[in-house]
Amino acid sequence: MLVFAAANLVLFAVPKTGSTAYHLALRSKADIVLAGKASIKHLTLRKYERHFAPYLEQAHGLVPERVAVIRDPLDYLRSWYRYRQRPDGPADSKRVRDMGFDAFVLATLERRPPPFAKIGTQRAFVAGRDGQIRVEHLFAYERPMALRGFLSERLGFAIKPAQKNVSPPAETAISAAVEAEFRQAMAADVALHQRILAAGGHLVTPTGAVVDEAG
Repeated sequence: MLVFAAANLVLFAVPKTGSTAYHLALRSKADIVLAGKASIKHLTLRKYERHFAPYLEQAHGLVPERVAVIRDPLDYLRSWYRYRQRPDGPADSKRVRDMGFDAFVLATLERRPPPFAKIGTQRAFVAGRDGQIRVEHLFAYERPMALRGFLSERLGFAIKPAQKNVSPPAETAISAAVEAEFRQAMAADVALHQRILAAGGHLVTPTGAVVDEAG
């Protein structure tokens, strides 16, 4: 997570959405940098609202606009699947071994996913305790120039992040039946991503209002 005081922005680091590249490119320009341990770098909106937002307002008088990136939910799983196959990736209990992508997808949909499939959802990452989304600027991972242009304008300099933390290729074909089950189970995430794409890759909710994914 990066906080920019003059631009009045906080950039959330949603996992598997290119956040590492932006952190490396912008951390020297940020006023506050949360990095290192995953639970710190990838601070969820819920924890932000509970702990960090009150600190920013009380200690620094900051109520920054919130920025986050969302990618296609199935590609999000593909990225996790590749990462959890890496020898230098997760701990042994979270490493994927001898498992096809179909089986991995189904494991993530279990009521209590096993450790290797416990990855959470992007919508949950950007939702508060009440389950509602309150992020002023939601960007689509697939439209990188929208985010780059926005940050360049707000920060006052050109943004040119380099690709970082890329996992090696892996076979991620999915059967029609498993994809249908996934899209039904993850309908809210799919709808949110589609709404961002429909907005040209940048969905704006000026006052942090609730995002109505059905509308």
